[in-house]
Amino acid sequence: MMQEKNTKQGIISAIGAYFLWGILPIYWKLILSVPAHEILAHRILWAFFFMMGMAVLVNRKNFYEEMKQLAFSPKKLIALIMGSIFISINWFIYIWAVNHDRIVEASLGYYINPLFSVLLGIVFLKERLVFWQTVSVVMAGCGVLYMTIHFGSVPWVALMLAACSGLYGLCKKIPEVSAITSLTLETLVLAPFAFLYLIYLDSYGMGSFVGLSVTSILLIGSGIVTAIPLLLFTDGANKLSLTSLGFFQYVSPTISLLLGIFLYREPFTRIHFISFFLIWCAVLLFSLSKTALFLKIQIFVLKKRKL
Repeated sequence: MMQEKNTKQGIISAIGAYFLWGILPIYWKLILSVPAHEILAHRILWAFFFMMGMAVLVNRKNFYEEMKQLAFSPKKLIALIMGSIFISINWFIYIWAVNHDRIVEASLGYYINPLFSVLLGIVFLKERLVFWQTVSVVMAGCGVLYMTIHFGSVPWVALMLAACSGLYGLCKKIPEVSAITSLTLETLVLAPFAFLYLIYLDSYGMGSFVGLSVTSILLIGSGIVTAIPLLLFTDGANKLSLTSLGFFQYVSPTISLLLGIFLYREPFTRIHFISFFLIWCAVLLFSLSKTALFLKIQIFVLKKRKL
């Protein structure tokens, strides 16, 4: 009963995280004039302040206890540090892609990402797929491959986003600490570098943070819009298998894709349509494979074959 409750909570958290990530391009477009590297530095710094406040005010006792546990576990600390590096690279590339009118390519990266997550789950966490889940992975792979082949050039933005997101998801499975502790420490690792970089920009008059302007407020808010979906994602990662978590990620690129096409008028061709059709068929098949009804059908078919 408790396991079922945790699974449901994990699903809700995962979908919430991916929905918020899906609409995030709207936020980055509001600060289009700020370079991606400066947005990244502000995003890290303000996310750290927000998470530190959460850790101290909401989760103080648990935070201190988990800090002590991590201090005596080099493997978990390394995983946490590596996770912070992967997610910062992901953030930078995504912000750059959105503000250079490459939302469609970025969404391609997040469609590829679940395939990376499935692969990492099988290789490192010994997770297994049933037959129809395997079929769905192959089908999704065909959709992504078709789009990649017809892309016209190597989609480095998509590939880097997929790789960094997949590796970040893997790193999140190792420390086994609460979402607040994990995110606080991840931003803590990067915050000093972000702070020094912003000081450097300001000293040369290149910074965009000036007084209480709209841009400055949005840069501060970047920490909040960063932390909330990551909190939800961490909660989902702790309660779901990596393979299941990977396929929920299709929510985010679908929303971003729709924004790119209908709001920001990026091109959507017949090639995109065929690829996305294959991918959504794969998602539907994967979802059905997890239901009791579908499992009963599998058992029935196997018995028929034996007869």
